[in-house]
Amino acid sequence: MSSSAPEHAAVWFEIPVSDFKAGQTFYNAVVDTELVETDMGPSTVAVFPNKDPMSGVAGHIYEGKPGVPGNGNTIHLAVPAPLEAAMDRVVEQGGKVVSDIMTIPAGRFVYCLDPDGNSIGLFG
Repeated sequence: MSSSAPEHAAVWFEIPVSDFKAGQTFYNAVVDTELVETDMGPSTVAVFPNKDPMSGVAGHIYEGKPGVPGNGNTIHLAVPAPLEAAMDRVVEQGGKVVSDIMTIPAGRFVYCLDPDGNSIGLFG
């Protein structure tokens, strides 16, 4: 077990919506904010604003179903390096790795399913 805890256990979240504009309207009203539409690679997303985008925890909505088998939201969890070791632990504990490692400006992550089929991202 790692001896150093991350600053935030959860580092990002993703919420799939069936209608992107309607999803923005809904979350803007419910959270009383203005999601920021931005291009993140292959698709446009709407990011929940936060006070410090460089170190705060946030997430986005996107149109469609989760990008991996599973249903609903995906929460990204911080794991100690190396990411490959965390992927091994997923499999050892009965989960499944369902994507290749992806690299973004903030670091590296991978999509997985827990033993119950919940979609999770591991970021490390």
